[in-house]
Amino acid sequence: MKAEPAAQRRLLDLAEVDTELARVLHRRTTMPELAEIAAAEQAVRAKADARVAVQTQLDDLDREVARQEKEIDAVRARTDRDRAMMQSGKLGAKALTDVEHELGTLQRRQSVLEDDLLELMERREAVEMDAQHASVELAKAEEALAGATARRDENLKDLDTQQARRDAERATIVPGLPEGLLALYERKRASRGTGAALLRARHCGACRLEIDRRELSRIKETAADEVVEHEECGAILVRTAESGL
Repeated sequence: MKAEPAAQRRLLDLAEVDTELARVLHRRTTMPELAEIAAAEQAVRAKADARVAVQTQLDDLDREVARQEKEIDAVRARTDRDRAMMQSGKLGAKALTDVEHELGTLQRRQSVLEDDLLELMERREAVEMDAQHASVELAKAEEALAGATARRDENLKDLDTQQARRDAERATIVPGLPEGLLALYERKRASRGTGAALLRARHCGACRLEIDRRELSRIKETAADEVVEHEECGAILVRTAESGL
């Protein structure tokens, strides 16, 4: 393929821009904040699950406390009723004995229920502390996630600016290149990563290898408007005064 030396040299400008665009893309996909966000999101999910679990325990205890208090109220109401009956003076001896016996049973039952309620309240207090701790831990995890996300977004904004600038530069370079030369460059870039590089001091700017004497002689004898490719890495070699030919 033939192309004017000036057009070939413009490939170096394009390659430089594309290298910067590749770096921008690499930074987009490898910035530390991405891994930090993934870890923070996992932590938030775990902390949220932990809070839900402890809140479920607290809700269960609240229902149990309410049930226990309702049962105690029922026993107290029954006790008050029996005492009112005893004080009415309308009970016979046997009925009075029965009511006295029931009152004793109710008092023992109330004592057991109140002990159970106290135990439930102590358990609830402990679980409530766990719930508060779980909420604090979740808030910390959410704050860490928000911080990492903000740093990522700031980095992305900077990368967007860099990419926009490089895209604009590329848009000014591409129209000045011959269609065939540009197509060859793009194929090389797609398959090799680097489409064109400077031949400097007998070294390929793409793969950094020193070019052997045989190939160097071949390149030296090739016309200036002939497009040269490195036999080793396949990149287009752009010749300038720095090439050492």
